[in-house]
Amino acid sequence: MITRRALSSLRRAPLARGLSSRASTVLSALDIRADRELPGVYDGEWTGSGDVLESVCPTTGEVLARVKSATPAEVERAIQRSREAYKVIRSVPAPKRGEILRQIREALATKRDALGALVSLEMGKIRTEGEGEVQEFIDIADYGVGLSRMMNGRVVASERPGHSILEVPNPLGVVAVLSAFNFPVAVYGWNLALSLAAGNATLWKPAPSTPLCSIAVTKIVSEVLERNGVPGAVAGLVLGGKAVGEHVVGSSDVDMVSFTGSEAVGREVGKVVQGRFGKVLLELGGNNAAVVMPDADLNLAVSAVFFGAVGTAGQRCTTTRRLYLHSNVVEDFLARLEGLYQSVRPGDPLDRSTLLGPLHNRAAVQTYDTAIQHLKEIGAEIMTGGAPYRDLASPLNGGNFVMPTIAIPQEVNVKDKVWSTETFAPVLTVGVFDKLEQAIEWNNGVPQGLSSSLWTRDIRNVGKWIGPAGSDAGIVNVNVGTSGAEIGAAFGGNKSTGWGRESGGDAWKQYVRWSAATINFSDEAPLAQGVQFSNTA
Repeated sequence: MITRRALSSLRRAPLARGLSSRASTVLSALDIRADRELPGVYDGEWTGSGDVLESVCPTTGEVLARVKSATPAEVERAIQRSREAYKVIRSVPAPKRGEILRQIREALATKRDALGALVSLEMGKIRTEGEGEVQEFIDIADYGVGLSRMMNGRVVASERPGHSILEVPNPLGVVAVLSAFNFPVAVYGWNLALSLAAGNATLWKPAPSTPLCSIAVTKIVSEVLERNGVPGAVAGLVLGGKAVGEHVVGSSDVDMVSFTGSEAVGREVGKVVQGRFGKVLLELGGNNAAVVMPDADLNLAVSAVFFGAVGTAGQRCTTTRRLYLHSNVVEDFLARLEGLYQSVRPGDPLDRSTLLGPLHNRAAVQTYDTAIQHLKEIGAEIMTGGAPYRDLASPLNGGNFVMPTIAIPQEVNVKDKVWSTETFAPVLTVGVFDKLEQAIEWNNGVPQGLSSSLWTRDIRNVGKWIGPAGSDAGIVNVNVGTSGAEIGAAFGGNKSTGWGRESGGDAWKQYVRWSAATINFSDEAPLAQGVQFSNTA
């Protein structure tokens, strides 16, 4: 009989001997040791003595590495060191902070392909998407460099003679970033770039299933901070599960929480942070629709819907999950789309010819199975897909591969969960309409409001779609798919997506505290609105 102690020892045995060559090549390129437990806490120094997290490859099922998470004491120390680091970075001139971001950008660019491969290995998205995700971090760092010289307040005219009113942005404090598994690099990058440019310290609590991506990125960033004499806790890291997240979210020493994840968890995060009067930025569920009009360029629309629905194996926040087709184009559109679906094959995401990688974990496969079962129960036609892949060759037989699915329910009832619930898997439901107004009503009839897409060449349709009676999503595209946003505009959604905005546009304004400063440079002290308050006759 094997004792518990012996079993524990086996579980924590060195991994290098059994690690596949595909995995060891990726890890070694980033100096990640797989033959020992890795520290999962960085607050100026690497520590970690909590529960051990396993990084599991979704393509093969092999354990890539083991990481020691943060204990409660280590989380608290990281928060306090972040506060100390904030007192340093807030006094560094903003253009100098921009220069640090420029150096981070250069360091990331040097490791772009290696980091992209790690994203593919640990998260499961295909190689070009993994590299594209790292490119997003590089791009937002570029954006932050310029932003550091343009985070302006404004001068407001005063009604009182000899007075001016200034609206002044100042650094906020400690910003906690809780990111999800599906974008294990980019979401942190969006937040770090703006937060650092604004003069804050940032504490990252990533998804526990992608610890290696967060460790690799933090190593790159910390080396730049060290070269510039900046405390490492300006960009800290705490790995762990639910307890670590709750500690960070509940701490009054954390001024702002940026959370990316499910609607259910985001609702609880919002309550906790608002309950202590902190700032909160929520990026939650996306249940995104594409609407195809009879005058659409179908060559463009079919390709965009294919990528939107199948890219990242349906695991983007902006994945196309609902497809509304005008009755005049249904047969032609679906025939073309089905052909593309039939052509795709599962493969190793590290192979550049692969278009379909795995779901991230076994729980995601169960979510997929549950959605397919419900579709069958309500009498939906499963046009293609509808099952996990079976009998794949080794090593893919250990992965989480499912067939991209097109389903046609008997009716569009946006109250039914097949339409109103985000299924984080490649399941596309199709409805048919005759008038644009009907499609807009269906688009807006779900709780979520992240991304939407209209395909048309009629300017009148465009006006309706982007206007006050059009799509109520945060992203309202025309002849562009729901997926694949650029960093220049603010990214985020409305309604139960959380109303948060990250990345470009005016998103930076959330990472500062605003003050209205009225300055009197006259010899009088008049009150506003003509109020007189004097006891002299």
